[in-house]
Amino acid sequence: MEYTNPDALVSTEWLAEHMSAPDIRIVDATSFLPGTGRNAKAEYRACHIPGAIFFDIDDVADDREDLPHMVPSPEKFASRVRRLGLGDGNRIIVYDANGGAMAACRVWWMFRLFGHEDVAVLNGGLPKWLAEDRPTDDMPPVPPERHFTARTNHFLLRNVEQMIDNVASGREQVIDARAADRFAGTADEPRAGLRKGHIPGSVNLPTGMLMDKSNNFTMRSADELKKIFDDIGVDLSKPISASCGSGVTACAIALAGYLIGKEDIAVYDGSWTEWGSRHDTPIATD
Repeated sequence: MEYTNPDALVSTEWLAEHMSAPDIRIVDATSFLPGTGRNAKAEYRACHIPGAIFFDIDDVADDREDLPHMVPSPEKFASRVRRLGLGDGNRIIVYDANGGAMAACRVWWMFRLFGHEDVAVLNGGLPKWLAEDRPTDDMPPVPPERHFTARTNHFLLRNVEQMIDNVASGREQVIDARAADRFAGTADEPRAGLRKGHIPGSVNLPTGMLMDKSNNFTMRSADELKKIFDDIGVDLSKPISASCGSGVTACAIALAGYLIGKEDIAVYDGSWTEWGSRHDTPIATD
C-alpha cells in the first residue's frame, strides 16, 4: 500500500534538491511544551535550514483567547503569513526541531484550514537534516510580502460545544493524541490546574506511534499507519476528530490520516487545555 496523498510529505533529499526553486518557501515551526526551558525562536536564529522563516504558532493565533495558540481569524492569519512571505502560488514546506514534527503538523493543518493545499511536512524535520550533515544558516531571511487568500474550511475544525454534543451523539470518533498515562488520568498534565482523564468515548493514539523512532522520527509507511488506526478500532470511512493537549499533536493524527486517504480529520482546537479546565465537560478515566 502506497500513500494516497504522498505530496503532503517531502524527504530531506527532495528539499535539498528543490530548496532554491522560486515557488518553494521553507518554514521552521519549532515550538516547545511549557517547562522544557527551550526557546524555539532563539534556536531558530542559531540554526535553521537555509531560507527558512520562523512561524510562531503563539503569534499566529487568536490573542483574545486565554487558551494557547488557538486558531486566529482568517484575516489575522492572512496578515501574518503575508508578512512572512507566504502566499498564493507558494509550495510551503514545514519542519520543526522536535522529534516527530508535531508543531510542523500544526502549521500544515492551519494552512489547509485556511484553504492552502500546496503545503507539506519535511519528513524527519531538522533532526534528520542535521543527521545527514546538510547545510544550515544562522541568518534569518527577510522575505518580500506575498498576498494570501484565506478560505476557511470549517469541516477541519471543532470547538468545545461540538465536542460536548458529540459525547452524547457519538457521531464522530474521537482520537486523543496524548501519552497513554495522561489519557488514563494517571499522570499530571504539563499545564497546571487541569483535571485528569479523557473525553468519554475517545480512544488513545499517542502520536509517537506514528513515527519510526529508529529512522529520525520519520512517518511510518502507509500499511503501518493503516494498521495503527485499525488496531485502536477506528473506522477511516467514518467521521473523526482529533484532540491532544493544546491542539498541536492532534494535527499529526490529521496528517497520518491524510497520507492514507482520510482527508477530513478535524482537530479540536482547545483540546485538553480547554476540556480539562472546565467544569461542564464530562471526563472518563477507564
